[in-house]
Amino acid sequence: MNLKPISHRFPGLLWGILITFFCGSVSPVLAQKPDNPTIWEKEIMAFEKSDSLKMPAPGGILFVGSSSVRGWRSVGQDFPDKPVLNRGFGGSRIGDAVYYFDRIIKKYQPRQIFFYAGDNDIASGKNADMTFEKFKAFAKKVRDELPKTELVYLSIKPSPARWSMYPESEKANKKIKRYAWWHRKVKFVDVSTPMLGPDGKPRPELYIGDGIHMTPAGYKLWVEIVKPYLAK
Repeated sequence: MNLKPISHRFPGLLWGILITFFCGSVSPVLAQKPDNPTIWEKEIMAFEKSDSLKMPAPGGILFVGSSSVRGWRSVGQDFPDKPVLNRGFGGSRIGDAVYYFDRIIKKYQPRQIFFYAGDNDIASGKNADMTFEKFKAFAKKVRDELPKTELVYLSIKPSPARWSMYPESEKANKKIKRYAWWHRKVKFVDVSTPMLGPDGKPRPELYIGDGIHMTPAGYKLWVEIVKPYLAK
């Protein structure tokens, strides 16, 4: 019997397998929108201008991260007896906080950092593993540069407009929660579960029209969740 190599007998099949393999392997990467921290430079400069007029005292409680933090304009009033500082910016990703670490985090020498980011990482095409790696890089930066500072991570929230992405966000949340369990001075706060209704979907009253950002009711809920974790 004359047995020819499979590539000669089924050339179309072989090429189909190879194309499927390589496309399947790289498509998540190709689908990603690359990080570009420099687009937030103007917002960072605005923080620096504010600091030049009145530099916050060291040892405060720093809230930093993406637009869910930026939009928390009442955070100072919500915790009036605490030295709270808000440095949320743009639709930032975890890597952006690493990039601007010295300019919006380290220089304040905070005793505690409340960090919300990862939402936009998932939306940009990163999977849970990639997002988790970004978080680990940020946590390492805090540990190396601010060894006395406690890092409190606020879980990636569910959003109506990004509901299809939430399973991947939940995978990232679980990885970060496990990391926090095993690392000193790292805590994980679940803001996600309380934002879901009895039907298991995001509660509409917590979100503005874009289905991503929060209403005052959403922030009121976050106040209740976060308050027990604030440094004494």
